[in-house]
Amino acid sequence: MSRTRIAATAIGLAGVLAASQAQAQSASSSEQEIALLKQQLKMLEQKLDKLQSQTAANTVATAKAKAEAKAEARSEAKAVVANANAAIPMKSPPPASGVVVTMPNNRPTICTADGANCVAITSRVHWDVGGYDYRPNTAGTVPQKLDSGENVRRARIGVVGKFLEDWNFALIYDFGGTADGFGGTVGSSTTPPTVGLLPGGGTSGIENAFVSYTGLKPFGGKMAIEAGVMDLAWTMDESTSSNDIAFMERASVGVVAQNIAAGDFRSAAGARWYNDVFYAGAYATGPTTGAIHSASSAVPAGTSEQYGATARVAGQVVSGNDYSVHLGADAQWLIQPPRNLVANTQTLTLSDRPELRIDPTTLISTGAIANVSGAQVYGVEAAGTYGPLWVQGEYYWFNIDRNANTAVVPIGTSSLKFQGGYAQAAYVLTGESRKYNPGNAAYGGVKPVHPFSLEGGGWGAWEVAGRVSQMDLNDQLATAAGIAGGRQTVYTLALNWYVNGNVRFMLDYLHGNISKQASPVSAADTGSRFDAVAMRTQFAF
Repeated sequence: MSRTRIAATAIGLAGVLAASQAQAQSASSSEQEIALLKQQLKMLEQKLDKLQSQTAANTVATAKAKAEAKAEARSEAKAVVANANAAIPMKSPPPASGVVVTMPNNRPTICTADGANCVAITSRVHWDVGGYDYRPNTAGTVPQKLDSGENVRRARIGVVGKFLEDWNFALIYDFGGTADGFGGTVGSSTTPPTVGLLPGGGTSGIENAFVSYTGLKPFGGKMAIEAGVMDLAWTMDESTSSNDIAFMERASVGVVAQNIAAGDFRSAAGARWYNDVFYAGAYATGPTTGAIHSASSAVPAGTSEQYGATARVAGQVVSGNDYSVHLGADAQWLIQPPRNLVANTQTLTLSDRPELRIDPTTLISTGAIANVSGAQVYGVEAAGTYGPLWVQGEYYWFNIDRNANTAVVPIGTSSLKFQGGYAQAAYVLTGESRKYNPGNAAYGGVKPVHPFSLEGGGWGAWEVAGRVSQMDLNDQLATAAGIAGGRQTVYTLALNWYVNGNVRFMLDYLHGNISKQASPVSAADTGSRFDAVAMRTQFAF
């Protein structure tokens, strides 16, 4: 029965009741008739409630039936799709496309969306200003004066990156005024190169132009096979970036050792393997990018291309949350010294400036050692950290063979022996520590936790450091076959302010003593002493 019929019946009954009441008033009907009508009305109301409940139940059942029908349809549709996928293989998703531009440590970097190919711009500028209080011991000392002034020590710009995930590359040019192992009277060349010679005593040139492959991971570690012109990090000091060293210059003994067959601007090919504990590397090396390779009589300084080899093993033998200990050893061989094909000579010069590059003059030097057939250098290294404290030291022994068959009449055929070392320590006043870099087996730089900011209240990181170094280039004194290259001892104190991850200011004070005699057979004093103060402004990314 519909709601309309129920309503009509109710109205009708109401009308009958009203009529009955009127009749009762007019005809004085009995109360039994009224009670009967009320009973009938109550029964009708009960039927109405029952019909409404049935209607609601029917509505719920209908909705449930429709939902079940839809669910069954969806299930059948999914089954059809699954059967189709089983019959026809699904295509893989399309590869990621486009590029992603990032600025890690403020270095502009562009990568493909999958991160397998990247290219980044890198640069560093080290500008030095300083002065000397230089005091020659006698009038026979050479030089009699060191010039104060300024020098753009390094000014490099280039690109680094990777392609196809496992191939890495670098192309960096250095416009700076000096470079260790390169130009001036520094290095192991027969005659200093004249092409590109700069007032600072060095030569600008290609500092890095190499490619390396890192796809091999043998014995649970990482491996890099590389070739080209590179900064060949052989000593531990050289394995620390010039952006991160605690002093403006590295100790002289390391510079002299590196210059023979390693160091900056060096052509090389080799490999290194490392994990979190151990490092091993070996390279075959050639000349630097500034050397003149020519046998033409028009180039009197023409030389054949030298070649040598280096090897280094090292590791972080002890490590914890805030401490570590590093030990290592290395070796270097000069197999073919630079040879002047015009004069038929083979010579080698060992020298260095007094651990500062404002004036390019060297204070210790062997001069050109004649009839050199080869050279070997062996060294040991140790370092460690304890919270903000960092200590490091190295010692090296040099052997120069003088038995080459050249046009120069030998003044002696015995080998020459030199040695030197350094010890240094630094403490970060603001609490930061130097982290170990397994890829180079050396400690990195200081990264300020709170970079300097006038608004944020940070003051960067502050570090104090001290070093003592010695390089002895004297051997067989009092004999005609000896070498009086001098013995240099330098004490250095440093204060470094790391403004942020890209900017640093360095203040160094140096006190040096050079003990030197006029010749191997003359004890006349030609030594000197000096004090120097210098400051470096550095930015790098």
